[in-house]
Amino acid sequence: MSHESTLEADPEALSVDAADLGWVGEERSDPSVAALREHLLASNGIRGLEAVRPDEVDDAVRLFRRDGFVLVVGALDAEQLAFLEAGSDREIRRILSRDRNPVGNRGSHRYSFGASSKTRHLLHLPEWSMLIDLPSITPIVTALFGDDGYHVQGGGGDFCLPGAVAYQRLHADMGDRRTRQDASGRTLTFGSFLDPSGRLSVPDLPVPRVTCNFLTVDFTPLNGPTRQIPGTQNSREPIPSLDDEPEWMRLSTVCPAPAGSALIRDVRAWHGGTPNLSDEARAIPNVEYCAPWYRERPRPSLPREVWEGLSSHGRHISRGIVALDGEVEYGYHDDLGRGYA
Repeated sequence: MSHESTLEADPEALSVDAADLGWVGEERSDPSVAALREHLLASNGIRGLEAVRPDEVDDAVRLFRRDGFVLVVGALDAEQLAFLEAGSDREIRRILSRDRNPVGNRGSHRYSFGASSKTRHLLHLPEWSMLIDLPSITPIVTALFGDDGYHVQGGGGDFCLPGAVAYQRLHADMGDRRTRQDASGRTLTFGSFLDPSGRLSVPDLPVPRVTCNFLTVDFTPLNGPTRQIPGTQNSREPIPSLDDEPEWMRLSTVCPAPAGSALIRDVRAWHGGTPNLSDEARAIPNVEYCAPWYRERPRPSLPREVWEGLSSHGRHISRGIVALDGEVEYGYHDDLGRGYA
């Protein structure tokens, strides 16, 4: 489907179930969609996918260092999961109220929560701030960094709607510092690390940033599970394009995996979105952490009154992103941040 580039408002989306906002301009019964559905049902998912429980910290560290990611089942209890799922559904509907078609900001039917937000993050919302210092996850993150002096960079995540029939290109969420011009002529800077001598690059470093994505629904072969390419966190090889990507990589998805799990990722590892051919929206809110020795320019995104309600450790690790009253504007970009895509 070829979408118009201009977003169109849809106030009715605020009162519609998020799953019913998908499959716009795409046909479930299209022969190519049906063929892909059968292929994914038969073959999608990492064979022998290993997962850990929250108390299996040593195993979590081992798998993370080997693969560049680790799946932690049972990271959220039933109450936390219900709270996060309801909050994700609400924010999906708020975003789709600006995008009837849906154009998306990461491809058709595909969205970044953070890119949509005026602060680039959603930690001002209670469902997201809840994730900052979870007893089930904090010991693992501390062990990954080897120190409890790490700090919160922000929190957002992504979602894809039913009808996201295309793959997102494999990518890493971090690289050496670079700049580019956006459509309006603004200079955008990405990344912080740059070795002027050219001897070191981001893949050569100890893990600088970790993202914890939380599954609000089960990952299945059909609903857009994240694909992760094991062992690529330290690779200097070029990331393949969609045309060059081998089929095994397209099927290297973290599924099946139950709702309430956390997918903890080294942001340098190659990953990407996959088709959502189901009848449910798939959302994975996240929190992003930086190693004690690594810092990117902090972006205020956490209201002080929310910060004050966190645990002692939560306040300590998020103190660098506290926003003063009136310092930042909350809400969503009219263009859903598509200039940052």
